[in-house]
Amino acid sequence: MRIPVFLALAAWAFVASAAGVAPSTSTARRADAVQLSASTVPYSSFASAASRKVFRRMLEQGRHAPPLDGPIQASRAYYAKINRVRVQVMRKRWAVHIERSTLGGVPVQIVTPAAGIARAQRDRVLVNLHGGAFLWGARYGGLVESIPLAGLGGYKVISVDYRQGPEHVFPAASEDVEAVYRVLLKRYKAADIGLYGCSAGGILTAEATARILVHKLPAPGAIGTYCSSLTDLGGDSAYLAPMLTGGGPVTHPLKLLDLPYFRGVQADDPLAFPANDPKLVARFPPTLLITGTRDFTMSSMVYSANLLEREGVDAELHVWNGMWHAFFSDPGMPESQQAYAVMVRFFDRHLGH
Repeated sequence: MRIPVFLALAAWAFVASAAGVAPSTSTARRADAVQLSASTVPYSSFASAASRKVFRRMLEQGRHAPPLDGPIQASRAYYAKINRVRVQVMRKRWAVHIERSTLGGVPVQIVTPAAGIARAQRDRVLVNLHGGAFLWGARYGGLVESIPLAGLGGYKVISVDYRQGPEHVFPAASEDVEAVYRVLLKRYKAADIGLYGCSAGGILTAEATARILVHKLPAPGAIGTYCSSLTDLGGDSAYLAPMLTGGGPVTHPLKLLDLPYFRGVQADDPLAFPANDPKLVARFPPTLLITGTRDFTMSSMVYSANLLEREGVDAELHVWNGMWHAFFSDPGMPESQQAYAVMVRFFDRHLGH
């Protein structure tokens, strides 16, 4: 099986749905299911011309992604190569300083503006949790998510190279985030710390927040769960998005529980999927959610945003037309620039309160 196009170029993306691979009861036989006839869907008329070019390139390059069931080191090398190029592009746009270090015994990368941390951000810090299906994305994937917020927002951003599968299983990554967070609490007020991540990093942000609350640590000032949030995958987008990004019909959408990192995890575990415990969700800090109309996680993002709102949490959901999973990994698109600006404004508004 090859990774569908929307993941092939999204270096930290989740493993996509197993389109047409796993046997399943046909959804067309269900009384509440709708059979979709073959059709051609043009690219969104609301998306930018720049994104249209990127999308066309993705359709071609996505065919060269390594097999999902191949050697993990091959996948890691493939995505690291893509992300190295993105980092080079980003460093030409934003001058930043990058330092590799450890916090609480966990390897991290500290990204700061080359001109110095902005005056308004000197008492604040952002913690990035990179994406990559809990399989890849360490180092360069984290830099792709960190450089824009350091460069545009003037923040110090600490990207955590947490433990991943298949070598490690849940809750190893959450433990690493907690270890880093405990160190930061010695230097920063909790209200001045922001957590965020995309894809695997999005669900990990929610998981780490739940763990922080359960362990009676003060909640961070704000969090960002991008391209994945409080619950497992599902809903309409799990079926439709793969077809809208060049894949085939989906008979068995992948669940996060199918990933090696989640071996042995129960579907109702609130520390893995916080949506299972609404009372815990009610204690979440202000939360920013970002997705696109061609993102296979969009339905789970909408569900998470509605749950947060219902439980009284200050939540913002932003959706971009025509955008795929982890779309803002490409800094050249207007939609990416808009997303970065939304992230910076959100943390500017909520941290320190």
